[in-house]
Amino acid sequence: MTNYNGNILAETNILSTKNRGYAYGDALFETIKVTNGKLLFWEDHYFRLMASMRIMRMEIPMFFTMEFLEQQIMNTLEANNLNGASARVKLMVHRNEGGLYLPNSNDVGYNISVKPIDDDLYFFNEGFYEIDLFKDFYVSPSLLSTLKTNNKALNVVGSIYAKENDLNNCLILNTNKQVVEALNGNVFVVKGNIIKTAPLSDGCLKGVMRKQILDLVKSLPEYEFVEASISPFELQKADEIFITNVISGIIPVTKYRKKTFKTDISKILLQKINIKIRLN
Repeated sequence: MTNYNGNILAETNILSTKNRGYAYGDALFETIKVTNGKLLFWEDHYFRLMASMRIMRMEIPMFFTMEFLEQQIMNTLEANNLNGASARVKLMVHRNEGGLYLPNSNDVGYNISVKPIDDDLYFFNEGFYEIDLFKDFYVSPSLLSTLKTNNKALNVVGSIYAKENDLNNCLILNTNKQVVEALNGNVFVVKGNIIKTAPLSDGCLKGVMRKQILDLVKSLPEYEFVEASISPFELQKADEIFITNVISGIIPVTKYRKKTFKTDISKILLQKINIKIRLN
């Protein structure tokens, strides 16, 4: 069951081919993890969505409050018998039908879909995880690249490339040939006591889990956090690399080309995230 503008509908209902998200990629989405019926980092998701809608010049309805959308998500979980369970939620906002590239209106609609997941908290992956660079296409270092739009052609093609080359993931470059992010999350590089991630000005996603990591690093006085461009040459010299997103939490990278990595910092940060979840 999905939630379309507040109406609970069966999955078999067909989305119009005139939907602007389908026709022009004129849509935004948030992927939210629900643990035991609780939305994790909901405030951060909500404010990112509102900021993104403003950048996309979408009209934000007066009723689009944090409480309203949270209730709609809860209604959708209930309709799918996921009350009190752990789930993956996708909240998509699209501009309403009408027009070509130029829309007839900036009014919006929304839909919410959910599916169950097994893990309540975040678990540390001790397994092998290999990455490489994806260099077929590049991200523009612009504000639009920081948004979660449904125009993810680069990520789709990159994911196919990773599978064809027996890789677990790839890192994306921007047009300045700087490392921006992974195919499914932000990337952090550790060297000595420096924990580094790409700045938003380089075109990386304004990730919700990225924000949690930035806050948590402040509680590690022995480490210094830096937001700065990452050169591909730094990857070979790094002590540790990890990828972050709200569904998996922290994904430690174990191999990049001929280099293998430690996983100490990612393990510490994951423990701190789980503590934060339990306390909130």
